[in-house]
Amino acid sequence: MIPRYTREVMRRLWSEEEKFRSWLLVEFYAMEAWYRLGKVPEGDYRILKEKLSPYMEEGGFTEENVKRVEEIEKETKHDVIAFLTHLAEIAGPSARFLHLGMTSSDMLDTAMAWRMKRAMEIIIEDVKGLLETLKEKAYEYKDTPMIGRTHGIHAEPITFGLKLALFYAEMERNLERLMRAKENIAYGKISGAVGTFAHLPMEIEAYVCEKLGLKPEPISNQIVQRDRYAEYICSLAILASSIEKISTEIRHLQRTEVLEAEEPFTVGQKGSSAMPHKRNPILTENLCGLARTIRAYVIPALENMVLWHERDISHSSVERMIVPSATTLADFALHRLNYVLKNLQVYPERMLKNLELLRGLIFSQQVLLALVEKGLTREKAYAIVQDLAMRVWSNETVHFKDLLLNDERIRKSLSPDEIEDLLNLKNYLSKVDSIFARVFKK
Repeated sequence: MIPRYTREVMRRLWSEEEKFRSWLLVEFYAMEAWYRLGKVPEGDYRILKEKLSPYMEEGGFTEENVKRVEEIEKETKHDVIAFLTHLAEIAGPSARFLHLGMTSSDMLDTAMAWRMKRAMEIIIEDVKGLLETLKEKAYEYKDTPMIGRTHGIHAEPITFGLKLALFYAEMERNLERLMRAKENIAYGKISGAVGTFAHLPMEIEAYVCEKLGLKPEPISNQIVQRDRYAEYICSLAILASSIEKISTEIRHLQRTEVLEAEEPFTVGQKGSSAMPHKRNPILTENLCGLARTIRAYVIPALENMVLWHERDISHSSVERMIVPSATTLADFALHRLNYVLKNLQVYPERMLKNLELLRGLIFSQQVLLALVEKGLTREKAYAIVQDLAMRVWSNETVHFKDLLLNDERIRKSLSPDEIEDLLNLKNYLSKVDSIFARVFKK
């Protein structure tokens, strides 16, 4: 199942035409390996190469070929047999040397590994592009102050660049996970019905895998073990959660009461069918929804690890759905998020305005620590600062600085100049360059 969001490069990869091409590649290379071992006569090998080579090229399998296989399958009720029957129609009697000693899963799992590896390569390039955007934007806003929030409540000052650098570091970890998943999915098997190579030399498997850029599965039964697939899907699910995390932050920052950043709103775009004034964060909301869909594939991927004995096919129908869907949705989501970040509207003036909303309370820890340094116990210093802070919370006309300057308890320890110095943004942002150096050290 190919989601409607699919970009063309991923759509082609998961098309029926490309599926059959991948099947043919496995079958042909297995036959070629038998030929190299002297099992396939020269004449038959040349016929198969001549007849089948055009179908091995990208785009070689057409819609007509797909329809023919589907037509045969209506009778055979077996997709692989239908496919092999169609190859026999194309290549003639020499096709008897295809699928020699193999079981269906030899071809299916090896071809699937080849396509899953290619899909992950596309996604990895998407992530690299997103990392470039995050780095560029992080440096652009490295020194742009804003309020940091914990529990949704104003905490202490940060910069918008720090927020973006945090996303960069997490996405870098995603890249590492995806690269591991790509390596661990890139295993094929041509080991026969229960993995014993009873009717196949091990050289066949090695040759096919080498031709496809895969590694031979060290041990298999009828299938490549599905912990590989589970890791693959889980890595995409973690990626999706990171995408949702960034998207959710943008949605919060776009709220009317905050409005520190906003996703792009293009000319002619409409926000609501009823309210002409609306500018809704529809792109990032969409990304949050897609992330939920990708994460939903984790449970079936994990459950697919558990099969009867050497194999049943309860996993097969699941994988036909979740692998194309998860990869194509991830590809789409990464491109959409990259577009949002490249075109993000950022409002530094609003960030400064929001920094002042609590009228100086965001500097409370600075005052607390200064009092402790002057000799007060932490408990006493905390009680004094909290008392003044609660007065600011309850009276919108009061500023924290004024209370500090006029409180006898504070004046005993801190001079007006010291108080002024404590209420300075620079105290909070002096390590930004050092943090950036650690994040972007590569």
